[in-house]
Amino acid sequence: MATSGAGGEGYSGLNGIVSETEHKIMTDLPAELLEYILCFPVLKHVDICNVSCSCKRLHDVCHGRGKVWGHQYKLRWPRLQKHYRQNECCDWLKEYRTRHTVGLQIRRTVVSISKRFFTEVVLGDSFAEIESLGAPEHFCEDELLSILNSDRRKSLTLKYYAKKILYFLRQQNILRSLKMFLEQPAEQQSALEGAVLVDQYCNPLADVSLDGISSQLEEITDKVKKMLRMKNSSHPSLRVTQGWSELERNTCWNLERQVVVALNAVLYEQLQYKGNECDYYNPLNSYIHQVLLRRTGIPISLSVLYMTLARKLGVQLEPVNFPNHFLLRWCQHQRGSGDIYDFVYIDAFGKGKQLTAKECEYLIGHQVTADYYSAISTTEVLLRMVGNLLNIGKRGEGNEKSYQLLRDSLDLYLTINPDNVQYLLLQARLYFHLGIWPEKVLDILQHIQALDPSQHGAVGYLVQHTLEHIQHKKHPVEPEVKRRSAPEHVEVQYSVGLIMKHKRSGYNCVIYGWDPKCTMSQEWITTMRVHQLSSGANQPFYNVLVQDGTCRYAAQENLEPHSAPLEIAHPEVGRYFSEFHDSHYVANEELQTRYPEDMAETLGTFCMSNNENAKKDT
Repeated sequence: MATSGAGGEGYSGLNGIVSETEHKIMTDLPAELLEYILCFPVLKHVDICNVSCSCKRLHDVCHGRGKVWGHQYKLRWPRLQKHYRQNECCDWLKEYRTRHTVGLQIRRTVVSISKRFFTEVVLGDSFAEIESLGAPEHFCEDELLSILNSDRRKSLTLKYYAKKILYFLRQQNILRSLKMFLEQPAEQQSALEGAVLVDQYCNPLADVSLDGISSQLEEITDKVKKMLRMKNSSHPSLRVTQGWSELERNTCWNLERQVVVALNAVLYEQLQYKGNECDYYNPLNSYIHQVLLRRTGIPISLSVLYMTLARKLGVQLEPVNFPNHFLLRWCQHQRGSGDIYDFVYIDAFGKGKQLTAKECEYLIGHQVTADYYSAISTTEVLLRMVGNLLNIGKRGEGNEKSYQLLRDSLDLYLTINPDNVQYLLLQARLYFHLGIWPEKVLDILQHIQALDPSQHGAVGYLVQHTLEHIQHKKHPVEPEVKRRSAPEHVEVQYSVGLIMKHKRSGYNCVIYGWDPKCTMSQEWITTMRVHQLSSGANQPFYNVLVQDGTCRYAAQENLEPHSAPLEIAHPEVGRYFSEFHDSHYVANEELQTRYPEDMAETLGTFCMSNNENAKKDT
């Protein structure tokens, strides 16, 4: 039997061959295999940093443009992948550091905004600090989305302001797109694209895109073509490339009629689109993505869809700014005719009904001049559409939702028509009423004065009071602190954060403030019949956020702790509370400053309720 040589430098294998001992270490592995190992999902960016500092070999494998940092970047921020081309060569380590730094800056900024805006009734700041970061917009948006998509019950205040900032940033992008759209030659402007921009601006947090809307319209177009094919398989609208010839377009009115008949059949009979007569003033009727989703709208939104579909199929319809009822017109004779009787008028709200010029007057109940039958530009279509939203905002109930619609529609209208004195004055008055953007109010008033000096009376009044408001903001009043232990608060039974139920109305709510006695005006007390309560106005009243999205002021005798408390789906919850904890809300730092003793009371009520339930169970 063979034995090892002197010094033990070898060994005898089963086949009697002596081999040298080999010492292999990790860094001897090929770079591709090391990259594969370092891309394991369990490894985080801290691990990669530590590995790259261990030796030169691993430092080289983890270089900034390599696979390892690219994997780390995409693993941590998957939403950002759409901003890079496939297999793009990029300094991933630099991108990672920038995105990480932006994330920290955004979170610090959101926290600071919470402290600054807590006392504001309506948020009106331009969030200039976000813009001044100079960070890539997609990094800012991704961090805000990360905040919004975190644990549903926690970081409520952070989410509340992150949502406000995201709303603002997206609107700024959409406004820039709208301005570029308006700079295009009139013949290149699409009414659909303009309507989508209006939709996006009023719904910046919704997933609305021109590509998405166009894709849905293509599906409807395919259905119309299918129906056309059954009636006329050689119809020019069915041609893939050539389309309509000039001869067909100028002479074959019957071919266009076949398109319109098929379009009406698909849109109104097959897909059941209709005018929303029951809820005409719902703003959703003006948003293209909602019209497609709900298959209902108002004359102008349905007309934009109808006109776009018809043009896709070769029929040139024109928009008509008819009073009280938007229409489309369809030329029956030589194109370019100015005679209103050479057109058929289509009522997209009325299931595509075709009207003569005289019948259009019957539609609205009075006569109009020939000017109202003229075709209008895409810009005028957008002004009419935004004007409808403006009127809905003015009809609102004076809550934040209606104010937001009014602000959004004014922004849009004045972007399209920046010198409209009437709406500039309305915007200045709105901002003044809400107590927001006083510096911007002064700019608007200066612009109004330059456009129309006759407005000096209204302008002078607003300038004076706006300057007073600016001075007042320089010396903010310290917030009132309410301690439960104070003798005047001895009758206050409930505390902020508790989930309550209204004994009479049955609604669920959460308390976010209280007064030892009713502080509303005598007119409100009379209107709300407070005197009919057993304790009248001389009892604690509570500010509550209600499940239906309203804010109310409720008497103590009308409230009781909820027996099975659940979260309150109110948009303002995050302004006052940082998280929902089992059966109550935890007041955020700003609210606790104003009610410093309430959270201990809320926790005590919660523990007492648990003990009572435990006794019942036993």
